[in-house]
Amino acid sequence: MSNVRIAPIEPPYPVEIQAEFDKIMRGAPPLLFFRTVARNPRVLARLMAGGLLDKGSISLRIRELMILRTCALCGAEYEWGVHVAAFGSRAAWTPEQIAATVRGGAEADCWSEEERSVIRLADQLHHTSGVGDDAWREASSHFAADQLIELVTLAGLYHAVSFMVNAFGVGHEESAPSFRASPDRAVGPMVSTRRRALGRAAHDPLADIERSGTSRRTCRPSARDH
Repeated sequence: MSNVRIAPIEPPYPVEIQAEFDKIMRGAPPLLFFRTVARNPRVLARLMAGGLLDKGSISLRIRELMILRTCALCGAEYEWGVHVAAFGSRAAWTPEQIAATVRGGAEADCWSEEERSVIRLADQLHHTSGVGDDAWREASSHFAADQLIELVTLAGLYHAVSFMVNAFGVGHEESAPSFRASPDRAVGPMVSTRRRALGRAAHDPLADIERSGTSRRTCRPSARDH
């Protein structure tokens, strides 16, 4: 793509780089993001070692909600789409919930009270680099101390990943959906400019919702994945 600033490495990959890819890809072709970061093997190795996609203190669904919301706030369409594609089925998202991670706020009807607290946590961390007392009390009513540590760390980690994919201009993965936003509907200040820079991707899950006439505020929570 024309906006790619750092080209991903091409196969065949050096043995040590392939070993890093295999840690997370498990034999599947490496993602463009990993191939791009592989230009600096040390950073790639540290990135692979520092992930939080293993079984942690929170459910996969809650983990992915924090990641999707953080990436949407940062306008990191690439990483958002990769996580929708890779973990969306296991997280049991509805199309409306996928849309709501990009548009609207914690008050959307599709979220449980626990999920609303995660969205408020993500929003405050993004906008203020901290968490107010009210939001912290709300989150603490749903999550224990070890879970709160994991949630805040996820937000920080995926800010870093979002900065990387946006700055490097990582191209679109064919298997990943895109989000579509306009300035008055996006949750993140970079979404509309990112959308113009990348252009419309092949598939947009939000378009399906809009064509059906379904309101993003009338969605219903689906079964939880613990």
